Amino acid sequence: MNRKFVVRLLAFVSLSAVSLFGSAAYAQDTPKFDVFAGYSYVRENPSTSGVDGFNLHGGSASIAYNANHWLSGVADFGGYHSNNILGTGVDGTLSTYLFGPRISYHRDSRITPFGQVLFGVAHIGGSNGLAFSTSNNSFAMTVGGGVDVKISRRFSIRPAQVDYLLTRFNEFGTGAQTQNNLRVSTGVVFHF
Repeated sequence: MNRKFVVRLLAFVSLSAVSLFGSAAYAQDTPKFDVFAGYSYVRENPSTSGVDGFNLHGGSASIAYNANHWLSGVADFGGYHSNNILGTGVDGTLSTYLFGPRISYHRDSRITPFGQVLFGVAHIGGSNGLAFSTSNNSFAMTVGGGVDVKISRRFSIRPAQVDYLLTRFNEFGTGAQTQNNLRVSTGVVFHF
């Protein structure tokens, strides 16, 4: 994926979010922003036959602009790492930069389930600590959701967020292939 396309995609998504959410009504009892930070586990599943999946550990953070009590615009960033992938001696890092809408259900004042669809870019980098290193960018998308449990007016715990993470990396020079991955996160949410 070329750099100009990635920049244009991010600019389009950002401008769309601002224009969509900037004109929406704002509920007085809903905080304007939610900021999440926490641990994330990713199960990476390559498409190439005979190549096993592997685990990555790291963290993710997101900021959600709450347009009203049920609709938010989300920017989500994550970084995940694995050492000695599949016994090859290669260390790898996956980074994600995702943007899109979130729908929340505020029926209970303490528990808020949500669902979201985010689009953006993923980046992988790897090296064996010697002469080998690689870097690649890809389209990325998540579909998933989670639940926030309110502790106080300004603080919640997110016990679980589960996302299907789709990436389209080039595998072994065969062109872009679809990787169907799992991302599970837990952490804290601050309300502003």
